[in-house]
Amino acid sequence: MERTKIAQIFADREAFGGKEVAVSGWARTIRDMKTFGFIELNDGSCFKNLQVVMDAAALENYKEIAGQNVGAALSVTGTVVLTPEAKQPLEIKAAAISVEGASTPDYPLQKKRHSVEYLRTIQHLRPRTNLFSAAFRVRSVAAHAIHTFFQDRGFVYVHTPIITASDCEGAGEMFRVTTLDMDHLPRTEDGAVDYSQDFFGKPANLTVSGQLNAENFAMAFGDVYTFGPTFRAEKSNTTRHAAEFWMIEPEMAFCDLAGDMDVAEAMIKFVIRTVMEKCPDEMNFFQSFVDKGLKERLEHVASSDFGRVTYTQAVELLKRSGHKFDYPVDWGCDLQTEHERYLTEQVFQKPVFVTDYPKEIKAFYMRLNDDGKTVAAADCLVPGIGEIIGGSQREERLDVLENRIRELGMDPKDYWWYLDLRRYGGCKHAGFGLGFERMVMYLTGVGNIRDVLPHPRTVGSADF
Repeated sequence: MERTKIAQIFADREAFGGKEVAVSGWARTIRDMKTFGFIELNDGSCFKNLQVVMDAAALENYKEIAGQNVGAALSVTGTVVLTPEAKQPLEIKAAAISVEGASTPDYPLQKKRHSVEYLRTIQHLRPRTNLFSAAFRVRSVAAHAIHTFFQDRGFVYVHTPIITASDCEGAGEMFRVTTLDMDHLPRTEDGAVDYSQDFFGKPANLTVSGQLNAENFAMAFGDVYTFGPTFRAEKSNTTRHAAEFWMIEPEMAFCDLAGDMDVAEAMIKFVIRTVMEKCPDEMNFFQSFVDKGLKERLEHVASSDFGRVTYTQAVELLKRSGHKFDYPVDWGCDLQTEHERYLTEQVFQKPVFVTDYPKEIKAFYMRLNDDGKTVAAADCLVPGIGEIIGGSQREERLDVLENRIRELGMDPKDYWWYLDLRRYGGCKHAGFGLGFERMVMYLTGVGNIRDVLPHPRTVGSADF
C-alpha cells in the first residue's frame, strides 16, 4: 500500500474516515497498557502527531512494538477512525506495525522539556522537538513567501557570487578564501603574502552581501532580488549575530527611497500574513510556549501603516524622552537596539522607518543627500527586535560615488565594474537587505538567532 503523509490525513479527515492507510514516522511517545497501547507518531509532514491505537489481541508483534524506545521509526497500516469528541480529531486503529529503525533507551529526546542550550549541543536531533519542528517549518513557509512576493511582482531571481574580492560594506569583517598553504605562505620581496600565487590571483573572501552584483542585473532587468547565504567574521556573540546567515536583497531600477520603503513594508506584511495562514498550529505553539503576545503583535504589524521619521527627528525624540539608555544618544551615533526598540515600542508603537542617516555611519554606495551630511538610507525597525531591514537609494552620480569610495580609503579601481553602471545608462535605483533569520525570529518569538538557523555558525562553533 502506498504511504500516506500524516498531513494529508489531517487536512482531509472526512475523506479518510473509515479508510485503510499506511503511514510511517517516528515515535514521539509509546504507552503500553498491557492489553492495548498508544503511539504518538510524527512523520515531519505537519506539526501534529498522529495517535496510533494498538491492540494486543490484533497485533502478533505487540510486545515487540510496545517495547520500542522513543525515536524509533515505525510503519503502520490501519484504519482511520474519526474521534471528534476526543482531544484528537482522529486516530489510526493499527492492523500491522513494523519497525523500520529501532532507537535506544539513551535517546537524548525523552518526553520532557529540554532547554534550548541543551538542544544546541545536539543540533542533529533538535529538529525532532516541537520547538524546532515549528521554527524550521515556519522558516520554510516564510522562504517560500519571500519568493512568491517577488515573483508575483515580476522580479527576476539572481544568484550572486558567494566568493568575492569586493567588500560591500567596507567593514573588512570578512572570511578569507584561499588555496595557499597556511604553513608555507609565499611571500613577495617586501614580506607580504603573495596572492598572485593564490587561486584567484588576488585576496578573495566570502561575501557579506549580494547587493553590488544584484545592481548589475537591476540595470538590465529593472527589478531583481537575491536570496542566499552571506557571511560576516564579526566577533560578536550576541543573540542576534551569526557568522553565516541568509539575506534577501531586492534591487529596483527607476526607484527612489520612498518606493524602496513601500516595497519593504509590503513584503513584511505579506510574509506575516502567509505564515499566519499556513502555519496555524505552529503559531499557536509559539503563542502558548514562547511568546504570549506574539500573534497579537504580528496582526498589529500586518494591519498598521509603518511610521516614517528622519534620523535627526528620531535622535531628538530619544533625547527628549527622559529615558536613561545604556548608550547615550547624540547626533552622529549609530542607533543601538535599545534606541530602536524604544522608538517602535514606546514612541510609535508600531514598525517605523528611520531615514536619512549621517553619511559617516553608512556605506559608500548610499546616495548623498543635498545637505552633504546625510544619505538617503532607511532602516525598518520593528517592535521586539529593532532593525530588521536596512536599505537605501543607491548613489547614481559617478563623480559623487568615486569621491565617497576615496573618502573611505578604498580604491575606485577595485570597483571599476560597479562604476561602469553609472557610466553606461545609470539611473536612480534603490534596494534593501533583510536578514532572513531576524525575520524568522520575529515571526516565531524565538529570541536567539542560533535557534532559527538549521546549523548555526557563530563565534567558536562549527560542529559539522
